[in-house]
Amino acid sequence: MAITVLVVEDERKLRELIRSYLERAGMTVLSTGSGAEAITMAMQSAPDLVVLDLGLPDIPGETVAAELRTMSAVPIVMLTAKAAEEDRIRGLELGADDYVTKPFSPRELVLRVQAIVRRGARAPESHVSSYGDGVLVIDEPRRTVTVRGTPVQLTPTEWGILGALATVPGRVYSRFELINKVRGYEFEGYERTVDSHVKNLRRKVEEDPGSPRVIMTVLGGGYRLGLARDD
Repeated sequence: MAITVLVVEDERKLRELIRSYLERAGMTVLSTGSGAEAITMAMQSAPDLVVLDLGLPDIPGETVAAELRTMSAVPIVMLTAKAAEEDRIRGLELGADDYVTKPFSPRELVLRVQAIVRRGARAPESHVSSYGDGVLVIDEPRRTVTVRGTPVQLTPTEWGILGALATVPGRVYSRFELINKVRGYEFEGYERTVDSHVKNLRRKVEEDPGSPRVIMTVLGGGYRLGLARDD
């Protein structure tokens, strides 16, 4: 099945360059230079991934990302000329799965898109796991998560982190281990990147994200799942 990518970039030449590289990689590409149109296209076409420039002329890319997150857990790769770490962290906290600063290599962008798509399509093991007397239920065949009886939508990165922690409940996973399990490689600022994704994940799975019970922080160590696996 062909992967459909929505490219949102107001610079026409760059937009067409990205389109060309993605299409050469076998993907179907939709494109626009408008944030408002991007939201409409995402609603109508349900793309498999969105490449989103933050410097749009009509609506800030951050606003587009926030709107997309209210609609679905579609993976988002942000493009921006803002290279400061705080800008990257803010983008990730808005729900982005990856963050690419300009100028960038189109080939590298394609590889990042392919990596995210592979994570989302990875064949799961055929079982459903329950934790904390049913507080958390992970249905791997359907790639769904239920918390206290309520389904929650996770991005591929959030799914990967939760799945890694749930592999051995109670085991402490360092940030380095988590980012390698999810991304397969280390990159600049990976520690704060993991923290941002965990922060987003806690908003979805914790009753009180300020006092987490599901995803626990271990000072100087990393994170662990605070719920035991049900028998």
